[in-house]
Amino acid sequence: MTRHAHEDAEPRTLVRRYVTPERRYLKLGGSLLRMRSPEYDRFVRDLGEDAGLITAQEIAVLLDGGWRERRTAAWLIAVSRRTEFRERLGEILLASEFCCAGLAYCVTLAGFGTPRDAELLAAYLDRYLRRPDLAYDQTVVMGALMYTDLNLGGDRAARFLGSGGLWHQWLQDASHMQDTTDPATHLNLIRQLCAVVDRCACTRS
Repeated sequence: MTRHAHEDAEPRTLVRRYVTPERRYLKLGGSLLRMRSPEYDRFVRDLGEDAGLITAQEIAVLLDGGWRERRTAAWLIAVSRRTEFRERLGEILLASEFCCAGLAYCVTLAGFGTPRDAELLAAYLDRYLRRPDLAYDQTVVMGALMYTDLNLGGDRAARFLGSGGLWHQWLQDASHMQDTTDPATHLNLIRQLCAVVDRCACTRS
């Protein structure tokens, strides 16, 4: 059950502490790559510090919230490398209840980078590349799976990207996605955001 910050005191307190300061939740994504110092340095430092301060229970509360809370929680999980949330992130990614948070889940799972993370990403593609009517997070999930393949030396993305694979079928049937044909673009986005996660994590040591 989703816990709404305007209805529940505990999520409301956590949102004010971790999600909304300086509109953090809006910056956790591609806009981070356009940020410059000293704003970038301060943002990275603050996110790293909060990743070390937030408790597992508090993260769980945020993951029961809306897209803002879930996006922020996923980044805090990524920076603190709390792999105990792997299955929960895979679950909510697959459910796709909210927009605007999928990229954060992808960055986190790609950063964990184990075979299990690759399985969770592939499970998403198996479901949603069969849905050309839905423009959800297929592109960034593909980028995340390719990223894990590079780090694991695997080829899990190949069965989707090969001739006649689900990726090409989805693009063919989803005319609204024709501008996203190059998966390398999404791989590069995941790579850059994972580098930001690593930078944040370094501020904690």
